[in-house]
Amino acid sequence: MLNILRAPWRWYLLSFVVILLDVATKVWAVDKFMYGPAMQIIPGLLQFTYAENYGAAFSFLADAGGWQRWFFGAVALGFSAVVILWIWRLPAVKRWEPAALALILGGAIGNLWDRVVLGYVRDFISVYYGNWHFPVFNVADMAISVGAAMLVIELLFFSDRANKTSENSAEV
Repeated sequence: MLNILRAPWRWYLLSFVVILLDVATKVWAVDKFMYGPAMQIIPGLLQFTYAENYGAAFSFLADAGGWQRWFFGAVALGFSAVVILWIWRLPAVKRWEPAALALILGGAIGNLWDRVVLGYVRDFISVYYGNWHFPVFNVADMAISVGAAMLVIELLFFSDRANKTSENSAEV
């Protein structure tokens, strides 16, 4: 088996795939929607459009004057370093936790790239119903959300079983 497919490299590879998907879809969205009309995917519910987010999640601090670009960039960089080490230190038999962390890492770096290079994050997926609109988001945001949900599921439902398994293997 190739070394790249062994833990932890396979999880870093998953992060890299998330980054590539995120960048590719953002380039596509800029090309299609920056100066053009939105594309209805499911009328009344889902559309592709273009938005620039100068803040954090849900445009938090978007109008703070520019310092937030570097602050959120530094936070994302520090968090990414922690996640890289976290994945590295996980036992090779783990699957769910490192996959979740890899999704979060790929999403964080995807948005970090935008923030550092452009000064804002490019978003293009819009979910809405009537007058209600969820904040526009991107592939990186989806990866972060799915990864975070996976970590919560791991913590709530599987952490005891994982701890027992690691204790049993340590006793052998």
